[in-house]
Amino acid sequence: MAGQFYVKRLKGMLDPEKFEHSLGVRDTAVRLARINGVDEERAALAGLLHDCARCLPEDRILEMAGRFAIPHTEVEMALPVLLHAPLGAELARREFGVSDQAVLRAISVHTLGDADMAMLDKVVFVADKAEPGRRFSGVEEIRRKMCADLDRALLACYDLSIGFALQNGAPVHPTMIEARNRLVLSGPGRKF
Repeated sequence: MAGQFYVKRLKGMLDPEKFEHSLGVRDTAVRLARINGVDEERAALAGLLHDCARCLPEDRILEMAGRFAIPHTEVEMALPVLLHAPLGAELARREFGVSDQAVLRAISVHTLGDADMAMLDKVVFVADKAEPGRRFSGVEEIRRKMCADLDRALLACYDLSIGFALQNGAPVHPTMIEARNRLVLSGPGRKF
């Protein structure tokens, strides 16, 4: 599992609440990886480091995204927190020495998803929403679904995130809409 080097370094980058969340995501990702035949070491590392940029102030996130040439949209300019995922992947590479492209991608897409998500991506995305410390309406539904059907849990995550944005008058990122639509349309006769 993700070594003490990563844990110790991450603890210095996050506030106590986000650090505990990251440990919960790591453990949940390992559990989901085991169920879904995904490499547990990769899941542990991506789960642990997924929020390594989350405690940075928004102006710093924007500055670093520009410096590292991380593409961003008008929606991300309005909601810079969305850039913590791709920025986190870059920090995982630069600050933690992670070179595994699958791990970096899972970190990069853990907030918005992607139309072409690999199993590791799905594991980390769902683990982020369903780890034991999460308390929001609908989380129990995600937890019930995640062990039986990862795609159904993923769809529930998208639906809750999009619904939350709509209820709060926030923009819905087009990447999440595209990812949700691809999931719903994938596979012949797929019924959710």
